[in-house]
Amino acid sequence: MKLKADYTGQWRMMRGFMRGSGKKYIGAMLCVLITVTIGFVTPLVLELTIDGVIGNGELKLPAFLLNWVNARGGRDFLVKHLWIMALAMFALNLVGGVFNYLRGKWMAEASESIALNMREGLYHHLQTLDYDYHVKAETGDLIQRCTSDVETIRRFLSSQIVEIFRAVIMVAAALVILFNKNVKLTWLSMILVPVLFLFSMLFFRLVTRWFRESDEAEGKMSAVLQENLTGVRVVRAFARQKYEEDKFDKAALDLRNKSFKLTDLLAVYWSSSDLMSMTQTGITLLFGAYFAAKGEITLGEMTVFTSYISMLLWPIRQLGRILSDLGKSLVSFGRIREILTQKSETDDEGAICPPINGDIEFDHVGFEYEEKNPVLKDVTFTVKKGQTVAILGATGSGKSTLMHLLQRLYDVKRGQIRIGGVDIKKIQKKYLRSRVGLILQEPFLYSRTVRDNVRIARPEAAEEEVFAATNVAQAHGFITEFENGYDTMVGERGVTLSGGQKQRVAIARTLMKESDILIFDDSLSAVDVETDAAIRDALKSRRAGVTTFIISHRLTTLAEADVIVVLEDGRVAQMGTHAQLIGQDGLYKRIYTIQTALEDELAAV
Repeated sequence: MKLKADYTGQWRMMRGFMRGSGKKYIGAMLCVLITVTIGFVTPLVLELTIDGVIGNGELKLPAFLLNWVNARGGRDFLVKHLWIMALAMFALNLVGGVFNYLRGKWMAEASESIALNMREGLYHHLQTLDYDYHVKAETGDLIQRCTSDVETIRRFLSSQIVEIFRAVIMVAAALVILFNKNVKLTWLSMILVPVLFLFSMLFFRLVTRWFRESDEAEGKMSAVLQENLTGVRVVRAFARQKYEEDKFDKAALDLRNKSFKLTDLLAVYWSSSDLMSMTQTGITLLFGAYFAAKGEITLGEMTVFTSYISMLLWPIRQLGRILSDLGKSLVSFGRIREILTQKSETDDEGAICPPINGDIEFDHVGFEYEEKNPVLKDVTFTVKKGQTVAILGATGSGKSTLMHLLQRLYDVKRGQIRIGGVDIKKIQKKYLRSRVGLILQEPFLYSRTVRDNVRIARPEAAEEEVFAATNVAQAHGFITEFENGYDTMVGERGVTLSGGQKQRVAIARTLMKESDILIFDDSLSAVDVETDAAIRDALKSRRAGVTTFIISHRLTTLAEADVIVVLEDGRVAQMGTHAQLIGQDGLYKRIYTIQTALEDELAAV
């Protein structure tokens, strides 16, 4: 996605991140002002030494210093005590060094504070974005924006922000002093300055474009890497290493090629600007020597011109580096701003927190992820409080979507879902989700201990409560068999546990919540039939009064439900008890017939 430049909007947002760092930036700029002043005074001390002390020229000193020198013998005193001039040079550089240190310290502290604000702001905002955004976003690209792009901005803020101020001060001061020294030589010393300035501006326009291309290529490469590492078991299982390597190589090659173009552009700029700067210095030296030979300027003044022309050319040449870093930072901040300007998930005005333990009504519910491709079409049924409802349907029939709508991960497009007679669109989303327990087929476990994963919803829960939940989920047995028991570290995404173990830990984790509604989204698929039955039996006493939805293709799991809803093509095709549905022609009876026949065959073997 191409990012549009909106520097005004970016600056307004950046000011928010810079709150609290203003004093340090002001302090750093004062330090820059002092060091620049010292930088300009140093050549003047050198000129005084050459023309006024060693030579026979006028002692160009402030009145109070001139009176002090004259009281001690004038020029002869300084000739006999040349160490005073050396000491003055040393003192100036020492003071300059101290203020340079303070500048660097305050800039580093300010930039780190701003980077911290940006990281925290990004992370917080990502938590507030709706479910659909995270489904569509590439995780690797989001990580790159929150890390690499923030670091790019931090580097710019820690150095180049003050360099802009330094460059302006140096150019202005150098021009004032040089014009006061010799107007003709000053103009000659600026012949190539306009060319260098225009070249820097052209470079800025080009480098911004290529920084954007490079940054987006890096984001794509990060997304490929993250996806590959996350799905490494699938890659190994299907022996797709070569395919994944080729995909990564393609992304890495694209990044390299765009980085090469960027590097070539930088090389052309620096070599060309160096050539122009050296040429301009040569012109100044040539005409300076000519004017000195004619007696129009002194040797000391020529030395000052040579020093000051570098101070004039350096910031203009440095302008290219500043602008290139600025361009890269603007690209990075544009990518960050793209996240921050995404609309946060919000509740309607006057959203309420009613009891969630009433009857649940699906009233002519319709929904689609994409226009003209409906997933649910006029779904209507009612679930009584405390009932267990089983949902059966082919892949893509809308089973999980129906549960997502119940949690308001998505909102219905047509019709209503009511709990206790209240339209769920009027209920606060966070509150609703806190009362609904969801266990997925592929649960996500954190890289923490088993105990921490179970207690994630209630960190303060007592050991007895943890044991009670894991016993219901039939997980206590295998957990205690681990060498470290409940203190066993779970690998990233639960990789060190089997599929069934992960599902049982996830069930225990959900049971730690006080839920009015429980949703098992095919979350018993990885456990054996006996464990499945044991979990359901244990849940019966535990979930008294809790409305339960079970999505499964295992009829032994569905058969004991109070009511079974069969979805076909986004509609309710059948609804009833197990006994009623096996007496009707339809999907449920067909699946029952197939599974029963398979069980009979296995029993006969």
